Amino acid sequence: MTNYPFISDDYHIRWSTLTPDSVERDIKQGIALAEERLAVIRKLDVGEVSLENTFMALESATEELGRGWGRLNHLDSISNMDGLRDALNAMLPEVSAFFSSISLDAEIWASLKAFRDSDEAKGMSDLEKRFVNETCVEFVASGADLADDKKGRVAEIDSELSAVTQKFSENVVDSTDDWELVVDDEARLAGLPDMVKEGARLNALENEHGSDDDPKWRFTLQFPSMAPVMQFADDDSLRKEIWLGMGQIGYKGDWNNTELIWRILELRQEKAELLGKKNFPDMILEHRMAKTGQAAIDFTENMHAKVEPYFEKDQESLKEYVANKTGSAVRLLEPWENGYWVEKRRKEEYDFDSEELRPYFSVDNVMAGMFEITSKIFGIKIEERETVYGEDKEGAVQVWHEDCLYYDVFDGVSGDLLGSFYADWHPRAGKRGGAWMNTLKTGLPPMDGKPRDPHVGLMVGNMTKPVGDEPALLDHREVETIFHEFGHLLHHVLGEAEIKSLSGMNVPWDFVELPSQIMENYCWERETLDLFARHYETGEVIPDELFDKMISARNYMSGSQCMRQIGMQLLDLEIHAHLEKYKGMGLEEMEKKILEKYRTDMATESPSVLRKFSHLFSGAVAYASGYYSYKWAEVLDADAFTRFKKEGVLNPETGRSFRDEILGAGNTRPADESYRKFMGRDPELNPVLERAGLG
Repeated sequence: MTNYPFISDDYHIRWSTLTPDSVERDIKQGIALAEERLAVIRKLDVGEVSLENTFMALESATEELGRGWGRLNHLDSISNMDGLRDALNAMLPEVSAFFSSISLDAEIWASLKAFRDSDEAKGMSDLEKRFVNETCVEFVASGADLADDKKGRVAEIDSELSAVTQKFSENVVDSTDDWELVVDDEARLAGLPDMVKEGARLNALENEHGSDDDPKWRFTLQFPSMAPVMQFADDDSLRKEIWLGMGQIGYKGDWNNTELIWRILELRQEKAELLGKKNFPDMILEHRMAKTGQAAIDFTENMHAKVEPYFEKDQESLKEYVANKTGSAVRLLEPWENGYWVEKRRKEEYDFDSEELRPYFSVDNVMAGMFEITSKIFGIKIEERETVYGEDKEGAVQVWHEDCLYYDVFDGVSGDLLGSFYADWHPRAGKRGGAWMNTLKTGLPPMDGKPRDPHVGLMVGNMTKPVGDEPALLDHREVETIFHEFGHLLHHVLGEAEIKSLSGMNVPWDFVELPSQIMENYCWERETLDLFARHYETGEVIPDELFDKMISARNYMSGSQCMRQIGMQLLDLEIHAHLEKYKGMGLEEMEKKILEKYRTDMATESPSVLRKFSHLFSGAVAYASGYYSYKWAEVLDADAFTRFKKEGVLNPETGRSFRDEILGAGNTRPADESYRKFMGRDPELNPVLERAGLG
């Protein structure tokens, strides 16, 4: 496959060869290879079906196409390479239609059912039975049993959803990159940490604003640039300008996502009805832990009832604090004031400035410490490899950008290479906002006399960049984000399922966040912080006094933080479950109505968050009707971490149990069964409330 770089099976991807001019040829070759294999499945006689020539053949039929399409979409998310987006969009209708057609193909479905119902199928192993069942469930959920006319409409919907959600994502990226604020009066930057100011000055120089003799400061809507302004800047008008800019994401001019949102919602609802479901959440959640949209809404409302008193207390006390500090009457705050006064009050009440932690969180130390922690717990070894960008070099691994790093993960006992991964942590033009983990290859454990086939994954973020000669110094939230994404990565590379589609992260989405969120706990434990939180200049650990302040302030405004999270999950569930109720409303009106008891009242209304809510709308399914999964999994992770707390946060036996029963097991059994295997019981709610100071 060397002539088709996007679909080549090289373990070390030669990213420099993945160019826009290869996209059409490579992806069409992937489709052709898949079609050849699917044709064989279609033509099987009932008497010759077997597990290998039906379900296993289907499992591998689209491997090259999936590989190439995954690489292309990854590059689109991290690069503004000329012509790449056009090449992707040119192939998007054909690829979407092809993938959608597989589960709607009557002949393929007939061959699968012929084996499923055969005498031979009765003798399958438990793993094989689960694989067959999960595949059949997916086919039915995608419309395999529908009448032909309905199948045709489902295919049309899938194709259109792929196009409109891709456009939504592009609009968010483009409207984010389009905005900048260049400040020429240093007095306006009062209150900003020195590192933030210096980063903004260097950013201005890089973008041809100002000079060393006439400095200017450039701010963008990337989180590491705008967030410190909203948190620390004393200048109210500066914060307001940033806030106004944030409101333009997915809203400005040709990048307005309003109509796309309504179209996406309509298409999802129509597809759900075609598949015999009342609404999209019921369709999506049928095979997740929650089972129904109403169950997820009930979970949200139950959390709301427990959190509401703390939320109301947070809001009233903050307004009283501002009134006292400004000598004014108690009033509603402006949205560009809220974060600033929250930080002011935190500093005063806890004598804690979160910026004091930055010198202890250089990105290199964070990564090294995280590797040490997970090596101790899970019995692995992680080694960094030399990388090279834009060319080949013997012994080095090609990466897609100079910022990108590469690592190998080995088993600590056998020495087997379990998998490898890329890490790309800093923002740049053309790169999607936020942080995420994704897979590039799913491998297999040793089996049938064959050696282990290692996994490959990636982690991407938009963390604070290095400033001048200093290393990248992260805030504590960014540290948690790296640990979070690495939890996902471990779920992938430590997968031990003997069938790829059951491996690692291929679990229900309301379970997939457990491995990621449990890792965040290690950012709060003294024992583990001391392994990586060391001053970048002196090597000293966080002083006891600062650590105590950090822990004391952990649950500051936790009622508000929790309410915002469950508000977003309610918004997601409500618009998908009750679309008819809101048709004809403006997005702001709809959002206000849904979140009446979940939102902080502000003096000025903000534009709807939905226009930039990529979790919901940057994909045919994405996290739509599944945003509750973060809080659902938070219940699981807080409860599961009680076992680590009891047995030792670095206890290798506890870690091995988690590796075997959660990470390694993947989807080889139901998620609730895996949880019980690790904990010995069903999850409990109290630990998450107690951890947040809400119990």
